[in-house]
Amino acid sequence: MAMKSQFTLRLWGLRNRFNSILTMSIALIIVLTIFITMRNGDQTEILAMEAKELSAGSCDLFSGRWVYDNTTYPLYQESGCKFMSDQSACEKFGRRDLKYQNWRWQPHGCNLPRFNVTKLLERLRDRRLVFVGDSLNRNQWISMVCLLGASLPDSHKIMVSNGSLMSFKAKEHNASVDFYWAPLLVESNSDDPVHHRVPDRVARAQSIEKHARHWTDADILVFNTYLWWRRPTMKILWGSFEDQHGIHKEIDSLRGYELALNTWSEWLEFHVDHLKTKLFFMSMSPTHLSGEEWGSPSGQNCYGEAEPIAEEGYWGKDTNENMMRVVEKVIKSLRGRGVSVKMLNITQLSEYRKDGHPSIYRKQWEPLTKEQQDNPGSYADCIHWCLPGVPDVWNQLLYAYLFPE
Repeated sequence: MAMKSQFTLRLWGLRNRFNSILTMSIALIIVLTIFITMRNGDQTEILAMEAKELSAGSCDLFSGRWVYDNTTYPLYQESGCKFMSDQSACEKFGRRDLKYQNWRWQPHGCNLPRFNVTKLLERLRDRRLVFVGDSLNRNQWISMVCLLGASLPDSHKIMVSNGSLMSFKAKEHNASVDFYWAPLLVESNSDDPVHHRVPDRVARAQSIEKHARHWTDADILVFNTYLWWRRPTMKILWGSFEDQHGIHKEIDSLRGYELALNTWSEWLEFHVDHLKTKLFFMSMSPTHLSGEEWGSPSGQNCYGEAEPIAEEGYWGKDTNENMMRVVEKVIKSLRGRGVSVKMLNITQLSEYRKDGHPSIYRKQWEPLTKEQQDNPGSYADCIHWCLPGVPDVWNQLLYAYLFPE
């Protein structure tokens, strides 16, 4: 009887060991699956994480579809915006298909709050909202200026420019809506707001004071940086541009991007009043340079496109998921240090809008020549956005975060 009991105990022990090994094996497989998924750059996971953490209220404002609405959109008229940029004035420069102005973003399961100009101007009374970044953040700033300015008489609004800083003033409200040109956020040799096209781009990835002193006191800060880091490598400078003994090193752009964002995050941690200032970071704005990605003939780009992409979850090849992860990592680290930065995920909703770019209907420094207009494959702007248009929705999302319901 004793021998039988010992045999039963041994058998039970073997079963327990087998079950433990089986459980550990399943756990290992799950961990490896998650690891491989992350390594493969599954943008669905990125967007799911953002939806869980970053949506205003209980609704995922970033997941939805574009609905044609020529009754309530556009929110303003291009010709009625006193400070419209020629880079975004597509109708002025010859675009005749104007449906791009009439698309409304419709989140799944809820509605995006209507942009209330009176309410936002009152919120901005005696305050300062600053957009900091590159030309896509300037695109969004112009949109905000047009949205706010549409309800103000000319005598109640002015524009003031001072180097890299441009300021829209709503005089009756003592409100300032500014744009500060800093395409890499940190100091670089591309910081001149006009003459910034340089063949050999250099960033001082650990220096931001030159820029930050112009916006540290703002009440609301909206940052972006992405487009100017889209290259395989970036030259980084340790030292000043005036120092002949500064150390230059060409490194992987993704690593340089991380260095720059870490510098930015440290400045926010130690120099911005976290109780006063609301902080936002715009995710990357997609490009539409390769028509074959959405089923158009090879060699075609955004030129001539008049409808959004209907395929839900469409993701262009130029959208760099690794850079999105760097931003997420830095913002998560800031949160752990007591600094709240909301990332507004404009990427997916903007991916659908291949129709929303200026293409050949714009002016940057000079209007395009007839020869350039006849060659949209080389001269179409499929990076920036027509106004009224997609950046208006970015500002509606920003509005939703400023006034959560």
